[in-house]
Amino acid sequence: MRDDRSFIELKARERAHALLDDGSYRELLDPFEGIISPWLGPQGIVPQADDGMVVAKGTINGKPAVVVAIEGAFQGGSMGEVSGAKMAAALELAAEDNRNGIPTQAVLSLETGGVRLQEANLGLAAIADIHAAIVDLRRYTPVIGIVTGTVGCFGGMSIAAALCSHLIVTREARLGLNGPQVIEQEAGIEEYDSRNRPFIWSMTGGEVRYASGLVDALVPDGINAVKQAVNDALAKGVPERVRTDNYAWYLDRLSQFDTRKQADSEQIKQLFGEVKS
Repeated sequence: MRDDRSFIELKARERAHALLDDGSYRELLDPFEGIISPWLGPQGIVPQADDGMVVAKGTINGKPAVVVAIEGAFQGGSMGEVSGAKMAAALELAAEDNRNGIPTQAVLSLETGGVRLQEANLGLAAIADIHAAIVDLRRYTPVIGIVTGTVGCFGGMSIAAALCSHLIVTREARLGLNGPQVIEQEAGIEEYDSRNRPFIWSMTGGEVRYASGLVDALVPDGINAVKQAVNDALAKGVPERVRTDNYAWYLDRLSQFDTRKQADSEQIKQLFGEVKS
């Protein structure tokens, strides 16, 4: 049955349900387990029962899979001790499954601003664990990253996205190491106006990221379109060479960029438009 509803408008739990085969969804550490961040309450922030992280086991096309979906509506999808541990542990267990002969696939729905400032080093440590877990798991099975909107994917979790075997985005997605407001705060509004939405999307939006070879698939917003892109990526299997293996090529390209000039989308496309495999 086709489902043309917006994927962007779904909550994290709904995204996980949509990506897994009908009837196969089983959530791990669901809200009724009561595992919440111990650090938010003392700072006057109401915690969420799942800490904004949904981990679900099930199948995709009949094969074992884990889907990890970040709830962008809770604290901007930021990563804390509990939420980060949930994602890292899920990926580590998927790798262990593969080592034990259970070919568990992994799909990550990434809507996050990066580390949760209220949890500082704990969030940073959790993101580092996530990075290590992705690198371990992608040796056995493709790790599929999805960035659709509305939060985007920034901070340390943008590195997690870059580590994925295959990365899928929509036109509405944004992907970058630093968010617009952070860049504006540090470099000034003349360098980066965070209120200029056309400019922001021209620099970090899904279209320019796809055109510059930094993501693998650009899809329209819709459950069917996203699921098809996930299926296509999983069918490709483990790539012989992942994007992060090309770091020398990227460093060479970056060294050729004149930082005295204001960057624009055309410069980005020219700089990275011929990504070497």
